Amino acid sequence: MKFGPVPLSDAEGAVLAHSVRAAGRVVKKGAVLGAEAIAALQAEGLAEVIVARLEPGDVAEDVAAEALARAVQGSGLKLTKAHTGRVNFKAERPGVLVVDAEKVRAINAIDPGLTLATLAPLTRVTSGLLAGTVKVIPYAVPGAALEAACAVAGGAMRLAPVVMRRAAVVLTEVPGQKASITTKGRAAVVGRLEALGIEAATVEVVPHDTEAVARALGGLSADLALILTGSATSDAHDVAPQALRNAGGRVDRFGMPVDPGNLLFLGALGEVPVIGLPGCARSPALNGADWVLERVACGMVPGPEDFAAMGVGGLLKEIPIRPQPREGR
Repeated sequence: MKFGPVPLSDAEGAVLAHSVRAAGRVVKKGAVLGAEAIAALQAEGLAEVIVARLEPGDVAEDVAAEALARAVQGSGLKLTKAHTGRVNFKAERPGVLVVDAEKVRAINAIDPGLTLATLAPLTRVTSGLLAGTVKVIPYAVPGAALEAACAVAGGAMRLAPVVMRRAAVVLTEVPGQKASITTKGRAAVVGRLEALGIEAATVEVVPHDTEAVARALGGLSADLALILTGSATSDAHDVAPQALRNAGGRVDRFGMPVDPGNLLFLGALGEVPVIGLPGCARSPALNGADWVLERVACGMVPGPEDFAAMGVGGLLKEIPIRPQPREGR
């Protein structure tokens, strides 16, 4: 592509680099200059304009952006119409964005004019949310570069949709617990489920007692179970995880390297995943429980390596209402 000032007499068919007002209208940058536009610019007394002129083998920005976006596009993502060298990816439904970081890096390393930007891997998305964008920076790119980018683009992005439909919620109360604490916890947990399109099929409040929780779990009829206790779970054999075992389930993980959210546990009762929520889940603010809930809801139950990786970026924003500050007084 050639770029620079040219006489108006030589500008027909070139791409205008900067918007120009002429004959009461604006000839916008990116416009392909035809005879009418050139005549209007000449009438304004202009002798030259700055343009981009495609050379053999070049691909115009919108054509290139659409081609790369279609090569990248994975399941659950829809594309916007190419405009000024940009195509956006929108989520078709709630879920988690799966990104192959190596493929994104490979695309962006081919030519500075071809770019792909995405949300962070495993970000929760809702229907219509912007999940990524292809932007062709110059007015055209070499066809060879576009071909190379498209060749490595497959699988770079996709949406893992929510596969859970019904959840059971168990809340425990300790003696003397204020009713407002239970109300707040219920609202926060149900709100998280609704944001994922999951119905809170049952919400049961029971005493903070191992057998009471075990009985509540024993009657489950849901795809997923969440437990939020009135007193924090401080050991893998505390009330809630032991109740899961007593009900015939198993505990696979206690604790995670995400703060707030350290005191989460994860297990299963038969085929039903069970998440023991940390106390910070009473707040709607982001915490480690969100990372686990979102993945489990999409059928991506995290294993040991997944939990270990959560520590990178796992120190989340300080919450003003935290009962235990990170630093001692």
